[in-house]
Amino acid sequence: MNALSSSSAGPQQGLADRLTRWARGLSGKAEGADDSPPEQRVRAGTAANREVVRRRKLYDDIGDFLFVHDLDLTPVNFSVALDYLTGTNIGIEKAVKAVMMERGQVTNGWVETVIAEQRADEITPEALAAMLDKVEESLSLFTGLMHESRSSAKDYGAALQEQAKDLASGGDAEAVLARLVNLTRSMVEKTRQVETQLRDNQKQTQALKSSLESARQAAEHDFLTGLPNRRAFEGALREELTLAREQGEPLAIGFCDIDHFKIINDTHGHDTGDRVLKFVAGLLTKISNDRCHVARHGGEEFVMLFRGKTAAEACALVDKVREDLAGRSLVNRVNGEKMEQVTFSAGVADVLEYEHPRAALRAADRALYLAKEHGRNRVYVAVDTD
Repeated sequence: MNALSSSSAGPQQGLADRLTRWARGLSGKAEGADDSPPEQRVRAGTAANREVVRRRKLYDDIGDFLFVHDLDLTPVNFSVALDYLTGTNIGIEKAVKAVMMERGQVTNGWVETVIAEQRADEITPEALAAMLDKVEESLSLFTGLMHESRSSAKDYGAALQEQAKDLASGGDAEAVLARLVNLTRSMVEKTRQVETQLRDNQKQTQALKSSLESARQAAEHDFLTGLPNRRAFEGALREELTLAREQGEPLAIGFCDIDHFKIINDTHGHDTGDRVLKFVAGLLTKISNDRCHVARHGGEEFVMLFRGKTAAEACALVDKVREDLAGRSLVNRVNGEKMEQVTFSAGVADVLEYEHPRAALRAADRALYLAKEHGRNRVYVAVDTD
């Protein structure tokens, strides 16, 4: 691939720059500002002084957290550090503690994944519920229009019969014809109104259909790589597990994580890192089909599901992709320089060996980190079933 390039700052750069200035030292002052620390500008022992001291301590703790875990200085990482240190978000606090106990370190990719989990429901309820409300409203309107149209036709038919009786009984023909003309005009006008409303309703329904499809795509696909996202993958996992059990087929799951991805971002920029992600996604997509599902799990991590393949067979497939990637010479388009070798590590597990598919996911994840610890650029099969 030679389409890797780095461009100017992304949309969050402004906030990231502000955080960077903060990280370089809170002692930096604006022109004409007081040089004395904030806690010295208020009287010691006062509530204001205690608040300043508390905030400075929190700033220091957040900075230490980001530094110790070698996290990029981004608003998302800052937010996770704040939630963890203050206990504001219990879910974040528990997740950070769990990953630190298991792996000893928080990574940029993990932060993106846990934030995606925390916000999974945000994609759905309000926006989709509002759209569904509009669909129901549109259907109700359509039903009302049909009912009104049928009632008008019934009333028109009854009125015609009455006028026909008057005409047959020798009533004033001219008066009867005048009433018939008025009835017909009224019916024609009502029909036109219904047709107009139906056309408007059809347009609204089509627009809602398009919006719902866009929302569904957004909820189930990763914007950057175009792959299904974690939400969609979990749905595929449930379906494929059911099919595998019904048909007596093996089912394997795998994780792969791009090696030293932070170095790629730091050296070549996040735009180039994004292009690497898309390139790896493209290689993995080549092995996907209706029985092999590939999704972006978060950050630089991808997840794969293989129905009809044992863990060993799935491992061989993933290893071919790993060899393909490792053999590529990637070039940074901005400066024409050859990039360092890009590789990934992976772990594979047999889903049916575990009581719950999440246990298989954890097993594949452990195998992945063993591959990382043993030198990276390799694929391991999980051997434990606990």
